[in-house]
Amino acid sequence: MGFLRAQTLQQREARLAYALIVPTFAIVAGLIIFPAFFSIWISFHDIGLDNLNDVFRAPFVGLENYWRVVNDYAFPEALVTSIVYSFGGTLASVSVGLMAALLLNQRFHGRGLVRAIFLFSYVAPVISAAFIWRWVFDPTVRGVANWTLMNLGVLSEPLAWFGKTGLALAMVIVFEAWRYFPFAMLMILARLQAIDATLYEAAVVDGANLWNKFRHITLPELRYVLGTLFLLRLMWTFNKFDDIFLLTSGGFGTKVLPILTYEFSFKLFDFGRGAATAMVLFITLIAFMFVYVRKVLEW
Repeated sequence: MGFLRAQTLQQREARLAYALIVPTFAIVAGLIIFPAFFSIWISFHDIGLDNLNDVFRAPFVGLENYWRVVNDYAFPEALVTSIVYSFGGTLASVSVGLMAALLLNQRFHGRGLVRAIFLFSYVAPVISAAFIWRWVFDPTVRGVANWTLMNLGVLSEPLAWFGKTGLALAMVIVFEAWRYFPFAMLMILARLQAIDATLYEAAVVDGANLWNKFRHITLPELRYVLGTLFLLRLMWTFNKFDDIFLLTSGGFGTKVLPILTYEFSFKLFDFGRGAATAMVLFITLIAFMFVYVRKVLEW
């Protein structure tokens, strides 16, 4: 009887486990897994406004959508811009996060307040942050940046910060670094506080200065954290749409692949080509991740 009761208890626990897992799996399947596979399916079919009400009967076109994407005049520039924006924004955010973490790892009065201030850009809604930047860098004399620099004599006339090719891309990279460095800061700070203090004490005994301690102790201890952070931030930045769309709408040399995907799908209403663009973005990212994980992280 005891064995039967134990079996019954195990069966109840198993049923409870499935009851708890099924709702989460259903949500993930409905919001992530199905849309992902449906997007792949769409990329091989010709779907527009004329047959949107019956997509499962859309004509199969094979790789034609992919061929149209890679031969589109906007694709090469969007690909290069995506690479520059992703690597530039990732390097900048991780580098600023490292400097902020090194600062907050020191004991000083008001450290908690400084940490809270640093987190503001990350916790603020992206639309609020973007519109604050649009106001600060308004291309007219009413913009905070233009007004300040003109009164200091640095500028003789207002500067279109988001309206010049090259400068606009630099500005969105700076925005990326400002908005997302707190994420890197928190991860790096957690690892810094876990480093054995005796390593630094031994280095001081050996006569090491701050740079030597940073180079030979701190950086090696942070290697995998920095490597993982770079990979995560690069993946997220490569897929970023909202930041650039809110700041420049993809104009003035800031059109990246997610913006191109949006334009194909919701401006030209060529959903097959839009899905194919998303798949090209996905394949490019997967190829980089494979090389990075094998060669850099050595996993």
